Amino acid sequence: MYIVIAGGGLVGRGLARKLISNRHDVVVIDRDREVCEYLYSKLGAVAINGSATSIEVLEDASIKKADVAVSLMRHDADNLAFCVLAKYFEVPRVIVRMRNSKYEPSYRMAGAAATISITDTFARELALEVEHPDIEQVASLGRGKASLVIAQIPKDSPVEGKTITEITKKRRFPDNCVIAGIFRSETEEFVFPRGSVALRVGDRVFLAATTEDVQKAAECLGVKKS
Repeated sequence: MYIVIAGGGLVGRGLARKLISNRHDVVVIDRDREVCEYLYSKLGAVAINGSATSIEVLEDASIKKADVAVSLMRHDADNLAFCVLAKYFEVPRVIVRMRNSKYEPSYRMAGAAATISITDTFARELALEVEHPDIEQVASLGRGKASLVIAQIPKDSPVEGKTITEITKKRRFPDNCVIAGIFRSETEEFVFPRGSVALRVGDRVFLAATTEDVQKAAECLGVKKS
C-alpha cells in the first residue's frame, strides 16, 4: 500500500518503521527538517519537510494515490484539517490521532475512518502492566475499547484440568470475554478452544475482552494481581 503519515514524532516514526518493514510505500510529512533527515537516513522513509495542512505539500507527497492517510500531529485542529484535505483528495481511508474527545464528532463528519486516543490506549496498557505483569497485551481492539492478551496458566491455577465449557460457565468468568486460542508450549501446538478442551499448567491462553473483563478472566484462570 501507499501510505502518507502526517507527523514524524515518536508515534509517527514507530508506525513508519513498522510499515516499511512490512514492505509498504511510506511518505512522512513533518515541519522539522531534522526529523525528516532522520526518517530518510535511519528508516529509509520518503520524508517531506513542510506542513501537512498545505495543499502544495500534500501534492508533493502524491496524496492522490494514497491508499491510507494517517494523521499523528500534536494538535487536533491540524489533524482535523489534514483529514478534510485527505478526503478532498479522495483518500479511501483516513486515520487520525485524537487528543481531545470533543473533536470526535468533527472527525467523523470530516470522514475519518477511525480515531485513536493514544493517551487512553497507553493508560490502559500501563494499568494492565502494573496490575498484571503476567499478562501480555497483543493488540488493542475496537479503537482501544477492548484488548487481545495472553495469560499463562500458573502452577497453582484452579482451572488446571478444567474444560473451556466448565471455565466459561463459572459465575466469576465475565460474559464479555472470549477464549480465542491456546498455545501449548510443551508441544508448540496452537489449540483452537472447543468446549471440551482442558487447560494445562503452562498453557498460554489468548483472551479477547474489555480491559476490565480481561483482568477478571485472568484472575479466574489463576493469574493474580501484583
